[in-house]
Amino acid sequence: MAQDHYDDIIIGGGKAGKTLAPALVAAGRRTALVELAPERIGGSCINVACIPTKTLLASAETARVVRHAAAYGIGAGPTTVDASQVGARKRAVVEAMRVANRDILDRSLGADLIFGEARFTGPKAVEVWAAEGLRTLTADRVFINTGTRPSVPEVEGLARSGYLTSETLLDLQELPEHLVVIGGGFIALEFAYLYRQLGSRVTLLVRGSQVLPRVDGELAARVLAHLKDEGIDVHLRAAVHRVNPGPVVQWEGPGGGSLEASHLLVATGRVPNTEALSLDAAGVQTDSRGFIVVNHRLETSVPSIWALGDVNGGPQFTHAALDDFRIVKANLIDGGDRSTRDRLVPSCLFLEPELAHVGLPEDQVRASGRPYLVARLEASQIPRAKTLGRTEGLLKALVGADDRILGCTLFCHGAGEMISTVQLAMTAGLPYTALRDAVLTHPTMTEGLNLLFGRLTLPDPRGDEGSAGR
Repeated sequence: MAQDHYDDIIIGGGKAGKTLAPALVAAGRRTALVELAPERIGGSCINVACIPTKTLLASAETARVVRHAAAYGIGAGPTTVDASQVGARKRAVVEAMRVANRDILDRSLGADLIFGEARFTGPKAVEVWAAEGLRTLTADRVFINTGTRPSVPEVEGLARSGYLTSETLLDLQELPEHLVVIGGGFIALEFAYLYRQLGSRVTLLVRGSQVLPRVDGELAARVLAHLKDEGIDVHLRAAVHRVNPGPVVQWEGPGGGSLEASHLLVATGRVPNTEALSLDAAGVQTDSRGFIVVNHRLETSVPSIWALGDVNGGPQFTHAALDDFRIVKANLIDGGDRSTRDRLVPSCLFLEPELAHVGLPEDQVRASGRPYLVARLEASQIPRAKTLGRTEGLLKALVGADDRILGCTLFCHGAGEMISTVQLAMTAGLPYTALRDAVLTHPTMTEGLNLLFGRLTLPDPRGDEGSAGR
């Protein structure tokens, strides 16, 4: 049995782990990074999440543009989709990024990039089943970055149905004739949207009373209406209770019954990859869902063990994982004092139009009892949206009594880029007037922020558009 001691061990090569490893090496720390397999280099984002899905969405949006070309005075024949070429493009993009990440890790770690499954045997000891056999590694510090995997609910018959997850669906070589999606969150909606644009019939079964349960209800309703306008059949309050061979999905709720699918996607969230780690042997505490409990400095219940990225139960976004790296680097290498307290983590749902958010939603602000004003703007009022023919959507912002922006949700073309401007203003503590009065390039979608923040009103207690404010 090979045994070796390191200054630092990182378990998992996702965004936080793969970025931390070279930084530790550059700081003079002998560091090992343990990853399951070469094809997992880069973590979920590169291999089974952000990068492949957004690459597929680019193909889907291209198909959508071609179908609507006549509205712009451009002649185009019937839209055809070559699923094999769409998949090949996705694989090429993923492989190129995986190779680039592998090259960085090879150059910084060399033989200390170890492939195999790791589990704790003590607070500072890890066993790894590697290709060369069982290895025992010890370290002064350990960083856990093992990420998450798709959650699969317990539904009678589901296991025998040949269902797909957000990961296995990426390997599909054909377009589904009828894709049934169970779920109502970001993952479910993005896949439902992209396959609808590629030409599949799509049905969405949502257990709750609205899609996107954590999103402002007014904006979630707009998204729902948009999905229906795009031809997606959406059923709310749909509780799936059985899946028969076919697959045939049976559910209860309004319009409930049975539905035959050519392909079934289960997109009901993600669960942490912690079971195989033997965290009890290290004394690391987890919550009821299996996520590792950390404090605002990402420290676990055990001194000298940290948890970064999705596995710590924080926001499941690559940019949040990158900030986890920054926090650890600042505190352990740079002599700083950073934490997750009060950090602003934006989100974006990559439909067309996009749905982007930062800060607090209105229901939380209202529940807090603090005074606030609300601004709403139809996307159709933005000059750039008119020129592009992308007029669908709604922009909404909340402003506190001190004129600081409390939260903002944008459902419009380019929202994912626009939200960064709002986030920077919030981070800098600027008053809303900074965006209202900024000289922004005309015509751009971001110029819509001038209009949005010039329309503050008092919130209506019924949740409708308020009366005149500032």
